[in-house]
Amino acid sequence: MKHFRIYNPEEKIREALQYKIDNLAKPKGSLGRLEELALQAGLIQQTLSPALQKPHNIIFAADHGITDENVSISPKEVTWQQCLHFLQGNGGGINFLCRQHGFTLCVVDAGVDYNFSSDTGIMDMKVRRGTRNYVYEAAMTIEEMDLCIDRGATIVRKVNETGCNVVGFGEMGIGNTSSSSLWMNCLTNIPLLQCVGAGAGLSYDGIRHKYQILKRALDNYRGDRSVTDVMRYFGGYEMVMAVGAMLQAAELKMIILVDGFIMTTCILAASRLYPEVMSYAIFGHCSDETGHSLLLNAIDARPLLNLGMRLGEGTGAVCAYPILDSAVRMINEMNSFEEGKVIKYF
Repeated sequence: MKHFRIYNPEEKIREALQYKIDNLAKPKGSLGRLEELALQAGLIQQTLSPALQKPHNIIFAADHGITDENVSISPKEVTWQQCLHFLQGNGGGINFLCRQHGFTLCVVDAGVDYNFSSDTGIMDMKVRRGTRNYVYEAAMTIEEMDLCIDRGATIVRKVNETGCNVVGFGEMGIGNTSSSSLWMNCLTNIPLLQCVGAGAGLSYDGIRHKYQILKRALDNYRGDRSVTDVMRYFGGYEMVMAVGAMLQAAELKMIILVDGFIMTTCILAASRLYPEVMSYAIFGHCSDETGHSLLLNAIDARPLLNLGMRLGEGTGAVCAYPILDSAVRMINEMNSFEEGKVIKYF
């Protein structure tokens, strides 16, 4: 597997950053999370004046063999149809948010069970036309997993070369809440029943069936539960590619905007490989998918929003971006007490 050089941000600048934030013309701490985000952005960028440049949202798309077991209400054809919709129709959920907040949208074919024509604008990183059914065998080979990590990293390097220093990640893949539920269970030991939810809209009976199928897959698993083995056995190509992308973003000292349930399981896996990646992560929202709040608590992550969303695509991350933007504007645009000629008050 590709090796990354990821380090926690240097702490030397922390005192100066905190001093600047504390001496803005306001009571100390009165802007709450904005102050915390400004400090985090300054630490990541190692500057007293952090900046957000050319934000991108990258959607990794792939299909899952587990859909053969009817664990989703939606047919797998929705994966490729939505990929085209994002780039041709421009009317998807993620599209209006990217337009609203100035994000460049990238759609990556990590392993969709469809052959896109070369003129669609979709970035071709296809590993295979969908994973294998992990009820019976590993979803992917070790070589395929390594290729996903490498290709996810490649996409982020390309984006970074445009000047982007803040990146959100989304996904498109019917069946990927099933894979995420298994990653969550295996990597946190939270009982599987608490990890399994409705996905795209399963009924109570559908959720029960989904749980039974995933329990069967878990019972058949004979691996060592190491993070790489769990990723390989139960993962999706889009999920593993997102892990590689997150690790590359951290190595490049980019701010990472984490979306909902599936992307949270991806950064969970990334953090088990390189714990330092968490220093670069900002969690956009707590989704309405069963298990997400438990997962966020398990990794001590505090999301910015809780709007009952569960669409994926990076929508929760992009929706939360203005709060980060406000934090950066705060530290750069507010006067200090001295500049504003205001007596310091607490």
